Amino acid sequence: MPDAGRLQPRELVEGTRIVFARELEAYFDSPIAYIYATVFLVLSCTTFMNSFFLDAVVDMSPYFELLPFLLIPFVPAITMRSWAEERAQHTFELLMTLPLHSLQLVLGKYLAAVCFYMLVLLGTLPIVFMLIWLGDPDVGLILCNYLGALLLGAFFLAFGLFASALTRDQIVAFVLAGLLGFFFVLSGHDKVVEVVDGLWPASQLGTWLYESISVMPHYQAFGRGLIGLDHVLYFVLMSGFFIWMNQLTLQRAKY
Repeated sequence: MPDAGRLQPRELVEGTRIVFARELEAYFDSPIAYIYATVFLVLSCTTFMNSFFLDAVVDMSPYFELLPFLLIPFVPAITMRSWAEERAQHTFELLMTLPLHSLQLVLGKYLAAVCFYMLVLLGTLPIVFMLIWLGDPDVGLILCNYLGALLLGAFFLAFGLFASALTRDQIVAFVLAGLLGFFFVLSGHDKVVEVVDGLWPASQLGTWLYESISVMPHYQAFGRGLIGLDHVLYFVLMSGFFIWMNQLTLQRAKY
């Protein structure tokens, strides 16, 4: 496996492209991916339509408010097979012997998962067209929400792939990623923050988790139409951290 320090940008891109194409094809060769996408779209869109008819407001905000909770089970279902299945089918060792660096392998799998998530997210566009047809929604705010949803999904996929790299059991990978998702989302819930602060009032641990670790304040900023550099950096750096951890896990497995 090549040394990352000796990889030229062109070599990095070419190797990543090869893995990306392999992984993306694997998503669409499996009926499970279609099932996941269909269930997610039906569940999310049905939930939104129920609130839409009850509130009668031409606004897509309720959909994006619910999205983090829907991604907690959905993203681990996408990522649990990525590395765990390679280990279970004994193709992991073969990957490690290919003339590809671990960073190329990780980026290829990650970008394929992000691409699949983007395609699923595009399946919600009929809601946007319906709102435009029925009224005059704030299109700029909707686009800002979609950007936040994309960054949120990319972050979830990063730690989902890392969880899959830790084990050969897909169920364990699903549970680990789900627990991480619960942690990053629920640590931004007001009630959880109050409870944790109440347990450790001196340290204000709940407030610290909310302000420093939780994904919610950064994601909710997009829901208010705020595209701040600090919020974008949070998603980029946190996703990059788990991609790096994924790469380290592969390097340790090699040796």
